[in-house]
Amino acid sequence: MSGVVLERVMARILQQGDPDGNLRRALSHFPFPPVAQKVLRTYYEEGGIPHGTPYKGVPVFSVNPSNLLIALTICANFAFVWLAKEGHENAISINYLEKVNLPHIYAITGAMLAGVDIITMGAGVALQIPKVVDDISSGRTASYRVPVIGKNITSYTMSFNPESFFEGKLPPLKRPGFLPIIASNLLADIFMQRLPEGSVHGFVIEEWMAGGHNAPPRKLILNEHGEPLPIYGEKDVVDYRRIAELGLPFWPAGARASPEMLKWALSMGATGIQVGSIFGLSDESDMDFEIKRKIRHLGFEGKLIIRTDMRISPTGFPFKVAVLDGTISEPTVYEARCRVCNQGALVSLYEKSDGTIGYRCASEPVDRFIAKGGNEADTVGRGCICNALSVTGGIGDYGEAPVVTLGDDLSFLKRIMATAQSSYSAQDAIKFLLSDTN
Repeated sequence: MSGVVLERVMARILQQGDPDGNLRRALSHFPFPPVAQKVLRTYYEEGGIPHGTPYKGVPVFSVNPSNLLIALTICANFAFVWLAKEGHENAISINYLEKVNLPHIYAITGAMLAGVDIITMGAGVALQIPKVVDDISSGRTASYRVPVIGKNITSYTMSFNPESFFEGKLPPLKRPGFLPIIASNLLADIFMQRLPEGSVHGFVIEEWMAGGHNAPPRKLILNEHGEPLPIYGEKDVVDYRRIAELGLPFWPAGARASPEMLKWALSMGATGIQVGSIFGLSDESDMDFEIKRKIRHLGFEGKLIIRTDMRISPTGFPFKVAVLDGTISEPTVYEARCRVCNQGALVSLYEKSDGTIGYRCASEPVDRFIAKGGNEADTVGRGCICNALSVTGGIGDYGEAPVVTLGDDLSFLKRIMATAQSSYSAQDAIKFLLSDTN
């Protein structure tokens, strides 16, 4: 499951009235009831806010977040993990982005309170996670060092003691496993060499064909408009036999959603595969219904274009974007949007002239970004991924446009759907992936 900005996701579902009651049910099991009740008093709206009514704001993360934001983040991660684990004994993994690092010590605390089994993390080299997990599970103060752009300040260490925050002892916590998401043999070697033995429990090998953020390519060229285009080549190919020699479980990801790819992965020594797009387009996905219908139709007919956009994400990582009418993939929609950064999940920290830490985002208004010491060139082509993905997921601000991210390979649609107008369930997807093609 995704753990990125769950505090915002939960706050908005609660304001929609928590229609199925699942979040309130999960929070009724939170081990520190006054904290959960504070979150519910702040954000739950009986019956939901009227359509078009602005959502109540969620504080933006800083190096010194408010107690309300800490409580909301812990409770959100607890609730979603608790629900994911309900009714079965299978392992649940929660996935974070190293780039979105300000919430980590609080988010992981919430996930561990719910008994999360595995933590996966990509979009950066997440070498700090094993110690964070050790400290939280042992009741110690957990710390996370976040990067700062500056001459005198290059990092800031955030610290959090859960027992001090809750004013009480934590219940017994198990230590979840850690699976870094990597895109190269070099990164696998770095994790194995720099972390104590036993810190890493396996790898997700996410290649450039996967949706969402990708690892930067070794080579770039410029198109006729002067825009950077990624060129992935032999140097970006993973040597899976070397990965297997490390002796840890691993899961290839990116264009792997087929029974043939599953069999190939197993033949290479993998434990299985990681797939995303096939479930993102299933009936159970919370992707906006009309967007999902269009994507399935175009994908089935082989008419959907998915580009690796080097500029759209303020993270600086390449980002997979589906070209679809009405989304910010269209230049007219992108240009019509008023630039605003009101979610703050992808900000970069920088050293201000007075020696304090500031926050800026290459997708915010250009004049504001420049006033904060940013380079105007860094703002060109940037989009607000925070707002756009929220719209796609059904919890966005009124008037914002969506963005759709998918992996390059949608060939599974023609094999799992009868016609371009059809749909399929998550169970259908699993049956397809496990089917015998011999």
